[in-house]
Amino acid sequence: MAFTLRQLQFFVAVAEQGSVTRAAQNLSISQSSITEAIKELESDLGVTLFDRHPRGLHITHNGHQFLRHATKILAGVQDARRSFAQAPETATGKLNLGVTSLVAGYVLSDLLARYRRAFPAVDVSAIEDNGSYLEHLLVGGELDVAVMVISNLRDRMALQAEIIETSPYRLWLPLGHRLVSADIISISDVAQEPLIMLTVDEIEENTGKLLAALGARPHVAFRTRSVEAVRSLVATGAGIALLPDLVYRPWSLEGDRIESRDVSGALPVVQVGMVWRKGSSLPQSARDFIGVVENLRSSRGRN
Repeated sequence: MAFTLRQLQFFVAVAEQGSVTRAAQNLSISQSSITEAIKELESDLGVTLFDRHPRGLHITHNGHQFLRHATKILAGVQDARRSFAQAPETATGKLNLGVTSLVAGYVLSDLLARYRRAFPAVDVSAIEDNGSYLEHLLVGGELDVAVMVISNLRDRMALQAEIIETSPYRLWLPLGHRLVSADIISISDVAQEPLIMLTVDEIEENTGKLLAALGARPHVAFRTRSVEAVRSLVATGAGIALLPDLVYRPWSLEGDRIESRDVSGALPVVQVGMVWRKGSSLPQSARDFIGVVENLRSSRGRN
């Protein structure tokens, strides 16, 4: 029996949430329906997608590989549905887009691919820079829209922001670390470990504020602007990391496993969103881009 789109939707939800319980809550269905769908999917594919253990599920290497295919299939279905819902677009013009570093690697590519499929004749020009400079360009009218981390948006009087997705902070650990099997992990546990600090898009500032507010002084073992470097350093035991779940992947480039765990307490979240200048007359290309992103967000909510 071939797998179904419903099975793919359930699989992606569990992989993204890291829990059948959370996936069931988001999809408003029973946990048993998700569990049965994933078992049928694994049987059809002939591989194990998740490792089962008392604390929940861990996606396997095969599962991680299949996740990329499943995500593309579901995106393609959404694109096909839209192609019949509206006439082919012949719009022209130019879209001046800004993006911050973290967002460029994990959010922008999918948004741009969808926009270009819908509006292939529009000339897209994108620049990558830090959030404060992108805000300056937006206020000055040099950018139409920016896709960026908006948790600490500075000029909220002049700029309008719309959330695309929200990502909580989680703890990254190497396989076999003492905290992997802990029932509860506290900030004080984190403060005792060497920390690998990511220094892009205000991540370092947010992490430092979190630890300071809770009276913990981190021992920073390494600072880097590369998420892949963080993955490699954590996977090989050089330290641990507190990062948004948005950038978590269970494997380093070298193929080493990285575990992800919740930390007790009120951790911050990272909000990724679209930003444009309030009161400005946006070009049609920018309004269309905002519409594409809003449609994608709505479709994810329905799935």
